[in-house]
Amino acid sequence: MAVNFYLEKRADKKGDNPIRVSIAIQGQRLVTSTGYSISPNKWDNIKQEVKRGCSNGKGITYTVINTHLRRIDSFFTEYESKALLNNESEDIRTVYARNFGKDARIGNIAEKTLEKTLFDYLDEFTAEMGTSNDWTKATFEKFAAVKSHLKNFNPNVSFADLTNEGLTDYVNYLRTVQVAGKKYEDKDTRVFGMRNSTIGKQVGFLKWFLRWATHKGYNTEKAFETFSPKLKNAEKKVVFLDWDELMTVYNFPIPEKKKYLDRVRDVFCFCCFTSLRYSDAANLKRSDVFSGYLSITTIKTADSLKIELNDYSKAILKKYEDEALPFGAALPVISNQRMNEYLKELGELCGIDKPVTITYYKGNQRIDDILPKYALLGTHTGRRTFICNALMMGIPPQVVMKWTGHSDYKAMKPYIDVADAAKADAMKLFNKK
Repeated sequence: MAVNFYLEKRADKKGDNPIRVSIAIQGQRLVTSTGYSISPNKWDNIKQEVKRGCSNGKGITYTVINTHLRRIDSFFTEYESKALLNNESEDIRTVYARNFGKDARIGNIAEKTLEKTLFDYLDEFTAEMGTSNDWTKATFEKFAAVKSHLKNFNPNVSFADLTNEGLTDYVNYLRTVQVAGKKYEDKDTRVFGMRNSTIGKQVGFLKWFLRWATHKGYNTEKAFETFSPKLKNAEKKVVFLDWDELMTVYNFPIPEKKKYLDRVRDVFCFCCFTSLRYSDAANLKRSDVFSGYLSITTIKTADSLKIELNDYSKAILKKYEDEALPFGAALPVISNQRMNEYLKELGELCGIDKPVTITYYKGNQRIDDILPKYALLGTHTGRRTFICNALMMGIPPQVVMKWTGHSDYKAMKPYIDVADAAKADAMKLFNKK
């Protein structure tokens, strides 16, 4: 699935260019107008949104326009997931017109005279919080999922239904809902029931919305304030590459027929040597690179960081310094989804196959999945790899935090624990001498 926003070349009377959207789902493609326009110098081609603080010729602010664009993106992300899950397909032109076209806008005006539902208030919450907190695309997608789960649980659910008993029923629903797979004529790959950790997050998101609705005076049912389902959870395992594994990946001779993995390897290793998140690597410009260090403002937290470069990260940047990459990019970063897929392939190719046990709970059932490490590799593994190796090298946590942007030890504790355990194991090597 791909949802991309861009500007038309022609401008309107106010000097703004219409913002177009291209949607590709299950072999279908739709290119149409979003209903908004903006001047090219106020448009961010990389982030595909209006630049912060800008307004168009009609006085419509960046927050209003960007919230609308994110709604379109999150809607079709949710739509594709449901279509794949239910093995259904509908003409996306019809879907877009129904939800974002002129008829939808007229319908929304008419609906203002009707009594609002819980889902109307959830939309209001998403728009308001998304604007005031400058939500990322990922956060909008999370609340699109919350809305979808609530609708499937009870399409007519109201605030009054969310008593302690009602919330318990919702948790039990999440324990049984289909979360993946399909049923075919010859096989059934469906997976039912969320992990306890995922249910906990869903309940947390719902509580956030209910606190907002209570503060606004929309909700008077207070059961959510004390609702705390018992969800047994295992400690989340920190998956990273130790130094030997990292060097194996960094130096591995990639076969000619798999040269597409070469750039993926470079970007991943750059994150391993700098602590950058995927989003920051994708946003890294040559203008952010100075003699011996990077100077960036992170996408996720808007932290301003100075990250010194080592020999490995310098070599990777030098490899691409003369290549004409789009928008002044410093690295050839592909989409997050595709990179996650290729990293698993790269890890398998490099023999990163040490068994890793992932423990989680569904209800009271403990599940231990034993997987080769390559199957657990993703873009965020790079950041974890940097932190764990830095700590195991003896670099003080407070120094590592200056590079990573962590503001307190709570977020660093899992990594410190991993480093301490590795040091303890290393000391045992003396016993074998």
